[in-house]
This record gives sequence, C-alpha cells and structure tokens, in this order.
Amino acid sequence: MTRTDAYTALRDEILSGALQPAERLVEADLTARLGVSRGAVRTALVRLQQEGLVEHERNRGARVRLVGEQEAAEILEARMVLEGLAARHAAARATPEDVAGLRAILVDMRARLDAGDLLGVSDRNAVLHARLLAIAGHATVDRLVAGLRGQLVRFQYRTILVPGRSERSFAEHTAIVDAVAAGDADAAEAAMRRHLGHVTQALRESPQRNSASTAEAPNPTAS
Repeated sequence: MTRTDAYTALRDEILSGALQPAERLVEADLTARLGVSRGAVRTALVRLQQEGLVEHERNRGARVRLVGEQEAAEILEARMVLEGLAARHAAARATPEDVAGLRAILVDMRARLDAGDLLGVSDRNAVLHARLLAIAGHATVDRLVAGLRGQLVRFQYRTILVPGRSERSFAEHTAIVDAVAAGDADAAEAAMRRHLGHVTQALRESPQRNSASTAEAPNPTAS
C-alpha cells in the first residue's frame, strides 16, 4: 500500500463511520493494520488534518475530529452557496440523458420513501447531490463540497428523521431536478439554496437522541 493508498483508506474509514468521531488514531496501530510505513501514516494524517477530518492534540496524538452542531450548521450554510452554484451550472449543462438519470434517482427515492426506508432515502439524496455536482462540471465547487461533506459524518441521517422532513426533502429535490430539466439556472440555484437552508433548519431542530446512530452510518450528510 502506498502513501496515497493509506490516505484513501483512512479517509474512507472516517467517511463511512468505521472510524468514529473523537476516536484516537495511533500511528503504530495504523501502521500495522494498513501494512505501510509510519511515514506513510503520518503523511496521510497530515492530509486528513488539512481537510478537517483529523485533529492533533499536543501530547495526545491524532484523533478523528468531532464537529459540533453549530459548526455543522455553518458547513451546511456554506454548502448552500456552493451547491447552489453547482445547480446553476448543472441547469446550463444537463443533457436529456442527465435529466433522465436524475429523474430515475427520484423514482428510486420515492419508492424507498413509500416503503418507509428513510435511511435508504437519505442514501439516494446523497447520490442525487453527487450527480448534480458531476453534471455541473465545476471542479472547484466539487472539491470544496467534498471537503465540507466529509466533516458531517456524525450528523448524517439526523435531518431525514425529523418528523415530516422526508416528504419535504423529496419535494425540494424534485423542484431542483425540475429546474435543471427546464434549463432554468436561476430557479435551480434558488431551489438548491432553499433546500439546503431547510436542511440547516432541520439539523437545528433534530432530536439529540438521533446522534448516536448517525455516527455509525455510511455516506456524507443526509438532506
């Protein structure tokens, strides 16, 4: 395993929740488990610290960074601006095939919602957001959003479990896709900003008791 592989492996474990927020990252243990040099582990931890996924404490070493609720809300507000821009670009660039793909995701989301599979709905939300970013073709926005989403592992699925939020979220995603399909850049950006604004509000309203389950869930923050 190379230095890059070590970084990718640790990042994936943090984003999937395999490594929990506040969990200690002991270099010797990681070296043995990943089968790489201590230098490779240190390089990986430095990169992850730069991304906001890891923090170093003096005399205590590295650990997975724990993001508080206020910071999580601020991150969502930043995403609101960035993903609004991405939706604008997606509306200008989307092909009929792209639109068909987005609508297929909505169909799957609707089926999971009707089945009461809220965690599955949340997974499809993340897929839809990722697909919109891909259609937008804005490399800088894509990079910045990836870094921000990675810091919200602890809070994923929190918002979708707020009573009534799942149906509102589906309607908001439908509005985004409809605007992109119509090629209406202004409406697409406004719909995305409105959606993530509501996600931020839902996070602030979400019951604290849900936070324990979110730390174990895969994929970045739900919408």
